[in-house]
Amino acid sequence: MLLRLLARNRLAQDSGAVARFLPISRGSTMTTDYAAWGWPQGKGLQGLKLIRKPLPRPAAHELLVANTAIALNPVDWKMIEWGPDDWSDGHVPGVDGAGVIVAAGSAVPMRPGTRVAYHQALNRDGSFAEYSLIDARCAIALPDALDDALAAALPCPGLTALQALDKLPQGGTEDVLVVGAGGAVGNLLVQMAVQQGFRVWASASPAHHEALLSAGVTGVLDYHRQGWQNELQSRLGLRRLHALFDTVSGEHAAGLAPLLGYNGHLVCIQDRQETAPLPAFSTALSLHEVALNSVHAHGSESDWRAYQRNGTALLKQVAEGQLKPSALLPFSFAELPEKLRSLKDGERVGKWVARLQNA
Repeated sequence: MLLRLLARNRLAQDSGAVARFLPISRGSTMTTDYAAWGWPQGKGLQGLKLIRKPLPRPAAHELLVANTAIALNPVDWKMIEWGPDDWSDGHVPGVDGAGVIVAAGSAVPMRPGTRVAYHQALNRDGSFAEYSLIDARCAIALPDALDDALAAALPCPGLTALQALDKLPQGGTEDVLVVGAGGAVGNLLVQMAVQQGFRVWASASPAHHEALLSAGVTGVLDYHRQGWQNELQSRLGLRRLHALFDTVSGEHAAGLAPLLGYNGHLVCIQDRQETAPLPAFSTALSLHEVALNSVHAHGSESDWRAYQRNGTALLKQVAEGQLKPSALLPFSFAELPEKLRSLKDGERVGKWVARLQNA
């Protein structure tokens, strides 16, 4: 049985510092551990198993969040299959979650009882659990009108899309192309680019065309069709693309680089360009990599303020209907490994999100 939160604002001691707590119990017994999906070294997705871990207490700048919703992202199954060097047996994967703060470190202004969404660092135990211990800077308070499941589905794709768009000089009416616009990142990126005034083109499978056109794209192309790049160039006429956002792979992005005009921008949301895709002193492309997780290791306080500002604006826009995320695909916590495999295999169109019973 998943855990319940009870009374509010009880003080507890943690290594000599005062942390603010909501007492946590399972029935009549105070909780000391929690359920999580643990990573087994060398076994990939097939080896994920449900384990129990001791309930941690936050340090001065940390928060303990009782997860109410967990969202799956492609980076999750990729990391589980790859097995980073800093993971060990029992590491909890998962970057995106939402829930209620049940304990706050002494230096954190957020209080227990606050609903938040977060993007967790890959090297820390993640969101595939009943509880997550996070750096307080990555927690974003939820608008009252925003559902927890929808909030959990936003940090990774939404903040990635914002970071990708921030690679360009802001605003303008230039032509830009979003490749893979039917995915969670591409869908939000298209809408954000339209809002900034760009003339947006999209490539996606036919199932997404109607929604993309209603979002304001100038044109949408089916990447399954032979010669879709030529069709795009024909529709552009004498114009050339100012920017190309690729959500597929570095190799795929390099193959599309000739579509860009002089001083264009090639933005890789998957992988990066290790070598320039075009000869030097030709179209003088600017190459960009997007790595949201890097803020955890390399972000300055200014970068974290931008993360908070962007995250707050993102959640507000979704709550007010100004941005429409991918459709949610609900599943139970017990089905998590199965749905990760479905995500890897591309079986369904939408965003896999589990609701937990912490309440």
